Amino acid sequence: MDFSNLKIQTIIRVVAIALTLLLMFHLSYSGAFGLTVLLIFILAAVQVASLIKYLNKTNQDIHDFFEAIKNNDFSDPYEMKEEGTYNKYLRDQFLFVISKLKKTKLARDERYHYLTTIVQHAGIGLITFNQNGDIQIMNIAAKRLLKVENIKNINTLKEINEPLVEVFRKLKTGGSELLRVDLGGDIRQLSVYAIELSLGSEHFKLISLQNIQSELEENEMEAWQKLVRVLTHEIMNSVTPISSLATTVESDIINRLDQSEEKCEIEKEDLEDIHLALQTIQRRSEGLIRFVSDFRSLTHTPQPKFELVSIAQLFNQISLLMQNDLNENKVKFSANVDPNNMAANIDPELIQQVLINLIKNAIQALEEIEAKKIEMRAFQDEKNRVVITVRDNGSGIDEEAQSKIFIPFFTTKKKGSGIGLSLSRQIMRQHKGSISVKSVVNEGTEFMLKF
Repeated sequence: MDFSNLKIQTIIRVVAIALTLLLMFHLSYSGAFGLTVLLIFILAAVQVASLIKYLNKTNQDIHDFFEAIKNNDFSDPYEMKEEGTYNKYLRDQFLFVISKLKKTKLARDERYHYLTTIVQHAGIGLITFNQNGDIQIMNIAAKRLLKVENIKNINTLKEINEPLVEVFRKLKTGGSELLRVDLGGDIRQLSVYAIELSLGSEHFKLISLQNIQSELEENEMEAWQKLVRVLTHEIMNSVTPISSLATTVESDIINRLDQSEEKCEIEKEDLEDIHLALQTIQRRSEGLIRFVSDFRSLTHTPQPKFELVSIAQLFNQISLLMQNDLNENKVKFSANVDPNNMAANIDPELIQQVLINLIKNAIQALEEIEAKKIEMRAFQDEKNRVVITVRDNGSGIDEEAQSKIFIPFFTTKKKGSGIGLSLSRQIMRQHKGSISVKSVVNEGTEFMLKF
């Protein structure tokens, strides 16, 4: 049974009414008794009422059908189940639709439960809240990190740590921040990352939290171990020959003092040996002083004094400062800024220091190259960040060295302290930026600064 039954029933009832009305008009014109005409008229009225009732019932059934679907009412509202009735057809269709909806809802509920389970048992803390601060999700890891139970609004966290809530509020999509939090005497270093989401007309923010205290402590210990190894190596390299030569000179002088007074003479050749030993001690001592001075410069980087600087003007100043070095080494140098009106909020003196160091390194890398080229460029990336690159066509840096060149005192040059690139990275970090390197052996090297 389908909608054709409704059409047939309606046609039959309309035809019956039409025939009844024709009969009534025929009898009226043929002079039939008034009672007979009245009865036929009453019959026609009953048929019309029955048709209206039938159509109203059908419309009500259809209305109930859609209301049940709209309200997710999965009960069976139809009592008439006889074969051939229109209600039977509606009921069958209703049950078919409901079975589909049940399967869809079951699949959706299973997916929701699956994702909720993953979120709740994720290793990092996750919190979602709307613009009013109302929390929708706060997983187990977040509760453990912040030492809270069930809270409804992030403003409740102000009682624990107000700066943490301020960070939650101010971070935009892709924003991150490291925050040191004191939770009842338990110090935790939290890495906070934010993403903004929209669901319909409502806006949400997803915050991820991770306690990196142990990783920082481990990295700090590893850094100290590396530093101690470097310091030990450099200091021992200088102190050992100093100590050895001092012992030799002292021993020679003691031997001469032990001789009788009339024989305590120093020949010219011996004086030259002592002089050479003292010169060596002096040079090694000066080298050790320079090393300590370089280390001091690495640990006492001045705080940046930010100002809005024209990149084109910055490039012009660097080109002027490096002109003599470039000409002496016969290097073809080019500087390009696109767009020309590009500006950045930086400390010009510190960034000059970084770029000059990169250009000097590039000049040294070009010593054995005939057609020497250095290109300095500035442009904006897809995130509208200012990017400055320094590229050379020198001998390149092998892959192993690339992973170490920013480590303090590591150098691939014959003459170098290994401080320049470490200092450059520190300056870029103070600018909330980064420095990276790409290099291919025998093809060239490119350093990239991102602000």
